[in-house]
Amino acid sequence: MLWIGTSGWQYRDWRPAKGAGDTGYLYPAGLPQRLWLEHYADRFDVVEVNNAFYRLPERTTFQQWRDRTPDRFRFAVKMSRYLTHIKRLREPAEPVARFLSRAEALGDKLGPVLLQLPPTLRADLDALDETLRQFPGTVRVAVEPRHPTWFTPDCEQLLREHGAALCWADRCGRPLTPLWRTAGFGYLRLHEGRAKPWPRYGRQALHSWLDRCGVPEMFVFFNNDPGGAAVIDAGVMAAEAARRGIRITAVPAVPPRPREGQ
Repeated sequence: MLWIGTSGWQYRDWRPAKGAGDTGYLYPAGLPQRLWLEHYADRFDVVEVNNAFYRLPERTTFQQWRDRTPDRFRFAVKMSRYLTHIKRLREPAEPVARFLSRAEALGDKLGPVLLQLPPTLRADLDALDETLRQFPGTVRVAVEPRHPTWFTPDCEQLLREHGAALCWADRCGRPLTPLWRTAGFGYLRLHEGRAKPWPRYGRQALHSWLDRCGVPEMFVFFNNDPGGAAVIDAGVMAAEAARRGIRITAVPAVPPRPREGQ
């Protein structure tokens, strides 16, 4: 199963540009922002929640998201930066417990939890081990290290022991991480392509990532939101996956590219 979504849903430029008619990249003209989640969830089956990284929502917010979306929908949630960037994985028990006490209000709509580590945080396998031990086995965790000292066989083995996925990441069509498969699911974040208009991905780059997705369940999130690129690229990847016979979640059809100057 290939889960394809975007990193967030609240992007104003996904609405129609002035003078461009009634249809934008995702949201139609006149649709109030308070209904964007419902509109998104009618067209996608999964989203990555980034705002939890900056400010952890209250439990009631997670509950409202659960109530406002279809049964099939899933939320991947980025761990609060309090643990990863302020505590830097030290004393993880309380931050993880607080995070889970809120995010678990999503119930069975809770997808993977993403631990994105600071680019300045050097490898500390003991701290990562202790952090991963705080998560119950029912919660899937993806880890996105960004300092090269993490990319060692010992780190790979640690992730495998916990059943945690190494988060693959791409910028400008190039992998930023090793392509380890350490869990029964995979997690890929696509930040910026090299195609035009910026920051779109070219078809070849998307096809190459599909070639690499060799796990039973893969979560793919497009984080190149400007100009509707994330929505368009999600549709292109989904169409190619369907052509290959890969089972995919719901993704909207690729919208037409706006005319030059709009």
